[in-house]
This record gives sequence, C-alpha cells and structure tokens, in this order.
Amino acid sequence: MSYTDAQVDAALEAVVSALRTHLTAVRAAGGKIDDDDVWRSYVALNNASVAYDDHLLDVYGEVTPWQVDPIDPEKADQFFDSSAEDSDDPHTKVISVRQRRDYKIPSVSALLKAGQEARDAIMEEGESPDPVETISEALIELLQSGDGSLAALDIPELEPLDGIVTVAEVESALDPEAYEETDADGPFSLGSTDRLIGRMDEHLHLEDHEGHEH
Repeated sequence: MSYTDAQVDAALEAVVSALRTHLTAVRAAGGKIDDDDVWRSYVALNNASVAYDDHLLDVYGEVTPWQVDPIDPEKADQFFDSSAEDSDDPHTKVISVRQRRDYKIPSVSALLKAGQEARDAIMEEGESPDPVETISEALIELLQSGDGSLAALDIPELEPLDGIVTVAEVESALDPEAYEETDADGPFSLGSTDRLIGRMDEHLHLEDHEGHEH
C-alpha cells in the first residue's frame, strides 16, 4: 500500500493521541495491576505506533526505534480483559491465605543477637545502627531481612511450635492503609460475605519429635 505525506501526519497525531490516552489511564489506575483501561490504551498505542512506522517507511524510507508488532484488540481482550471472564463463576476473584505460627525462645540474648546481626547487615557502610533491645524488634528485623517470609525465622534461636494456615474466599483484596498499625485483628477478620474454604494445622512440637528419637 502506498501512503501520502498527509497520512504520515495523521498517523503521527494518532500516536500522540494514543500516548496521552495511555498516560491518562495509567494515572487513573494508580498502580492497579491488570487494569482494563490501561491494557486497552496500551494496545491502541502499540497499533498506532505500528501504523506510523509503516507510513514513515513507505513515504520516506525511514523507521522508528520502536520494535513493535500489531496486536489484535479482539484477541487481546479474550486473554487479558478481566471482563471477558465467566460472569457466572460462583467463586470470588480474591483468595486470602492467612498463617499463624508460634515460637519458643530458648535464649532471649541469642535472639537479640540474631536480630542485631540482621539489622547490621542492611545498614549502609559507615552508619551506626541502634541496638536491638526487645524481642519484637529482633523478630521484625529478621522478617525484614527475608522480605516478610516466615522462612527467615527458621533459625536455631527460635523453636517452632504449632501453626495454622487458612484459605478464604473474600470479596475484596486487603488494603493495609485501611487499618491502624495497632489493629491486630482487623486485617485478619473475615467479612460477613467472606467464606473460609480450608484450614491446615501444623504440628511442630519439638518435644514430641525429641521424645520419639532413639
């Protein structure tokens, strides 16, 4: 197909318009993952860029630095548009996994030392970290060192006791900002429309294991 100089200008304006639309959608989404408007505007921007590249090459023999291929909007919606999911699905879209595990502290001083080492490890060179003085501080430092994973607590300074894991279907995802930092119950409470669908008990009493070792 042969394009004209006017069509190159029109294709350029389409790219600029698509860029603005995409930026507006991104700002409106506020960091939301898999936002439909962001995805649709992305597809439109992608295809506008492809068209401009084609026009530029045909009329001037030049190309853009964008390495993009056309995306079929209808097929894209089938795979990425959340509105294309089955609307009669009886299950909610959000699954909540909640875990509790208790620990015995054989030596408070050893735990404080482990917490201090975890705090020291993330300090910048030349900085002087404050001393870890409480058990809670030590636990927080250890969890932060493992990006919040309970695996960071698998250390000799802590003996794991029993735990429990629950899985629930919930109406909406957790919003940490909706709860005060001192609210220990709110983030873990199920709403009136939420449903507990499974529970797993963890039995990790070390005394039991030790009693069976011969």
